[in-house]
Amino acid sequence: MYTVGLDIGSSSIKAALVSIESADVVHRVQIPDNEMPIMALQEGWAEQDPDLWWDYVCQACRRLIEQSGISVDQIKTVGIAYQMHGLVLVDDQLRPVRPAIIWCDSRAGHYGEQAFKSLGEKTCLDHCLNNPGNFTAAKLKWVAELEPENYARAKHMLLPGDYIALKLSGQVNTTTTGLSEAILWDFKQGQTAHQIIKAMDLNPSLIPELVPSVGKQAVVNKAGELQTGIPAGAIIGYRAGDQPNNALSLGVVQPGEVAATCGTSGVIYAIGDRLIADSSQQTNAFAHVNHTQAEPRIGHLLCVNGAGILHRWIRDIIADDSLSYDQMERMANEVNVGADGLSFLPFGNGAERMFNNRIVGAHLIGLQLNRHKKSHLIRAGLEGIAFAFVYGMKGMQKLGISLQKIRAGDDNLFQSSIFARTIATLTDTQIEIYHTTGAVGAAIAASTALHPDRDLTDVFKQQKPTTSVGPAKTRAPIQKAYAKWLHNLEKLLQAN
Repeated sequence: MYTVGLDIGSSSIKAALVSIESADVVHRVQIPDNEMPIMALQEGWAEQDPDLWWDYVCQACRRLIEQSGISVDQIKTVGIAYQMHGLVLVDDQLRPVRPAIIWCDSRAGHYGEQAFKSLGEKTCLDHCLNNPGNFTAAKLKWVAELEPENYARAKHMLLPGDYIALKLSGQVNTTTTGLSEAILWDFKQGQTAHQIIKAMDLNPSLIPELVPSVGKQAVVNKAGELQTGIPAGAIIGYRAGDQPNNALSLGVVQPGEVAATCGTSGVIYAIGDRLIADSSQQTNAFAHVNHTQAEPRIGHLLCVNGAGILHRWIRDIIADDSLSYDQMERMANEVNVGADGLSFLPFGNGAERMFNNRIVGAHLIGLQLNRHKKSHLIRAGLEGIAFAFVYGMKGMQKLGISLQKIRAGDDNLFQSSIFARTIATLTDTQIEIYHTTGAVGAAIAASTALHPDRDLTDVFKQQKPTTSVGPAKTRAPIQKAYAKWLHNLEKLLQAN
């Protein structure tokens, strides 16, 4: 028997076919070959067509089945991971009302701040653990205010993974972890955050019914089967945002465990068991996939929007797709730590939460035209992204969050030894690298719907790291480079 995992990113759709009995990966696919487009009609906007996600999901599932050669009636479960904080509005025919407003869109922060002031910091942080900021609830308010006709047509508000589950099953629902990332979950009361809905004057009927994050949520219907090839009756057994899912894929489910990833954006995600909030909101807190009212499991999330997207931008500027990331790593290794004085602030991907949703931009500092070459630019970019991680991690440590050991997958920027060792050195952590992906983790988690008595910790405990990265033996050059980078950042923040 097999289980399918889907990872709905803003760049691509990934799918994995996994054996339920052995947890071995049978086949993986990624679609499209190039990155999906993001529409930015105005500065700070970021939208995608939800039906484009669905079209690629259908292609990915069919390719997965065809290339693996399995009998489709052996597919028993489906798990869904998805880009967090997006807003998908559907009408009474369950069709999108408008393009999805996705995670890196920064247009709605004003409405979140209004609600934060109206309700008061204590109420928001005590009950929702977050400022509504620029999250999904605020995006919904933006539509209500600026596009009232679209808002009036909306029957349900969904997160991106909810929409894919809807297309597979024909059923509309969401999860606790999903509502928490939308800032629509009241942790104290264990229910929808009615105070946020009231403060923003939103229609409560837009909120779908709740299903568990792990367990039977719905089943694939005939329409879903016709389009994807996944058989009708297969259980949709898991759904979570990409960062909780990445953590689960790495076996991070219990307090004290920490996961990291660095794709387009970068994230540190640490599990705690207390309802604590970061008053500075540099770090946000969401319900983890195994969170319950009786046993809280809170994912403390540090996000760096300007992360891997900078590394990709550098490749596009200095070459093209013919330059591999392995080649870029070798070029960067030809340059001294600190990139011979070249420093890169990587924050060029919209508003940054750790700067209170300010847009500070990307900045290349110290460029010497007769000295610095392509390899310097690559090294400065890698170090700049790592320094941004470190800057945020030091804020997490002030909250009492332990970061002594971090787990990361080998399908993102943590493949770079320069990047990983820079972080390990400056934070005195050990970074364990695992051979897994979000799609694989979603597939394995979904299979537990067939065995409700199985504990998530047991399901993922067999994973072993493929490698481990610790602090450099000589720390002074990295510390010096970070101090210079930090000085440049502080000057920029003061100027803005």
